[in-house]
Amino acid sequence: MLESLYRLPFSVLKVPNLKLKRPLWVKAPSAMTVFALVLLAYFLVTAGVIYDVIVEPPSIGSITDEFGHSKPVAFMPYRINGQYIMEGLASSFMFTLGGLGFIILDKTHAPSTPKLNRILLVFLGFFLVLVSFIACWVFLRIKMPGYLTYY
Repeated sequence: MLESLYRLPFSVLKVPNLKLKRPLWVKAPSAMTVFALVLLAYFLVTAGVIYDVIVEPPSIGSITDEFGHSKPVAFMPYRINGQYIMEGLASSFMFTLGGLGFIILDKTHAPSTPKLNRILLVFLGFFLVLVSFIACWVFLRIKMPGYLTYY
């Protein structure tokens, strides 16, 4: 049924027989180039760059203490759907760091990795994941005080 529906336009239209060649100077990017571009895109998307372009929030905010002094703050408190630019960048950096930790942990399974390197990679990957988790937990506690508090 679906196949006949897909064939319907091609029964009327004829696909041209084009012999296109790609230019010699166009080469496929290396695996690390693609990885770097995907990681950069991940960093920018999780940082909320699209939100920042649309809403145009300030880079950091400020609060006034009880003495009337203005103090800078990097996290917009009590607003889970709002952010300052620095808040998004800091959180995105921690998300990316945790992701890199998991990638490093995955690379420890290569059979050609020497034992000492494998142990160092396991510790480094675990450390990056742990630091990322703790920092994101602290960021959430700053953003929403009392959110995960049990009484």
